[in-house]
Amino acid sequence: MNLFRTKSIEHSLADAKEPGHGLKRSLTTWDLMIMGVAVAVGAGIFSVGANAAANHAGPAVSISFILAAITCALAIMCYAEFATAIPVAGSAYVFTYATVGELLAWIIGWNLILELLMAGSVIAKYWGIYLSNFFEAVNIDVPSNFALGPVTVFWGPLVVVAVFTFVLVMGTKLAARINNVFTLIKIGIVLFVIVVGFFYVKAENYTPFVPPSQPGAVTETSWQLQPFLSLMTGAEPSIYGFAGIVSGAALVFFAFIGFDVVATSAEEVKNPAKTLPRGIFAGLAVVTVLYILVTLAVTGMVSYEDLAKADDPSLSTAFSLVGADWAVVVISLGSLIGLTTVIMVLLMGLARVMMAMSRDGLLPRGLSKTSEKHSTPARTQILSGIFVGILAGFTPVEVLSEMINIGTLSAFVMVSIGILVLRHKRPDLKPAFRVPFGPVIPVLSALLCIYLMLNLATLTWVFFAIWLAVGLVFYFSYGYWNSRLRREEAAGLATTQPSNLG
Repeated sequence: MNLFRTKSIEHSLADAKEPGHGLKRSLTTWDLMIMGVAVAVGAGIFSVGANAAANHAGPAVSISFILAAITCALAIMCYAEFATAIPVAGSAYVFTYATVGELLAWIIGWNLILELLMAGSVIAKYWGIYLSNFFEAVNIDVPSNFALGPVTVFWGPLVVVAVFTFVLVMGTKLAARINNVFTLIKIGIVLFVIVVGFFYVKAENYTPFVPPSQPGAVTETSWQLQPFLSLMTGAEPSIYGFAGIVSGAALVFFAFIGFDVVATSAEEVKNPAKTLPRGIFAGLAVVTVLYILVTLAVTGMVSYEDLAKADDPSLSTAFSLVGADWAVVVISLGSLIGLTTVIMVLLMGLARVMMAMSRDGLLPRGLSKTSEKHSTPARTQILSGIFVGILAGFTPVEVLSEMINIGTLSAFVMVSIGILVLRHKRPDLKPAFRVPFGPVIPVLSALLCIYLMLNLATLTWVFFAIWLAVGLVFYFSYGYWNSRLRREEAAGLATTQPSNLG
């Protein structure tokens, strides 16, 4: 069994032009930048920083964000080099298939499905909750769920997923225009909240900037939340200090998941050689600045110790503690609008990854069929909406939110390693963007991503192992036997080379 057969770049580019299975190039640099901001700046900007400050890093959470942003930037450089060399849908899955082989490509594609499916479902679930919170803030009583026999139905996620599934089926450019409007509105709200927040900042709240390390709570289930690296090394659970900054970075990495999603749109970008790098890096810069400003505001408004006393600390908590309850309405509206665009971009990314895997036969071939009228993968988009809607509308999917980070980081690791393999195998390629400093940045990117993965909760690794096991069962029972590349190779219609791993 040749599990490490690779698919040539030329083959991937030819498949993208296959009638009925290709996408229309309509996105610009501006669209890509806004897409990155749209998927990274959601309700998390109002909550994830406060949570990380309260329970992990204190005021040094801004360093956690910088560490996470640097890790993301290094990996995104690798994505940009790949995307300009292979501008087709599928992102890390396609890049892995071209470098280290089919089995690992399947695993990365499976992990991308995990990331995007979990992210879309979790965020759609929270969209419904924030909608109810907004109604409550303006004194309108609309519950977030209702009982349908023995089943609890969260109606908000079902509505928002259905609406944006329809929009995405109707056309990527239409979706981009809607996304641009919503994103500009939410950036305005975020800037308003930041400016108002700085009026309540007190310098003493930044002291100590790096709180001294202290033991974490030990319970019968504390091992589940303990960083996997600490469990392996036998270290006692702890919070704050250097370990808190790193575990905070692993947590807030959630804020940067959107940029690998942007790379999945490579096949729909005009002039990808220039547009992709510019759009991705511009979006990352905007997001990093916004998150650091928000964390400086929240940790300056109130002490991290006061935030830690709240059950679910957020920017709303900080405003409430300083007596600015009116801001909760603005934050609720900002969260609602912010999550709206996140859901749309994640739904689009999920459909593109599944489409790419389907085009290769690793998922049912019919899923890669595109609409003649709108040039969108309508079948895959609708299926993605159904999966996300079911998880968000009928299950407690939010308990699996850390699965998003581990899926993203695993893809980042493989893309970083893949750059080294690509340069060795195809020195003739001259992509428009090339990661500087030779192998240094790809290696550093892979190591940082692995380190952050090891600082995720142990329970996350347990669920991740289960997901991988299910994926391998599916691959060996379906994907391997239906692989177009394997069949073409067997029929003598295509020649493949094993990767350096095979």
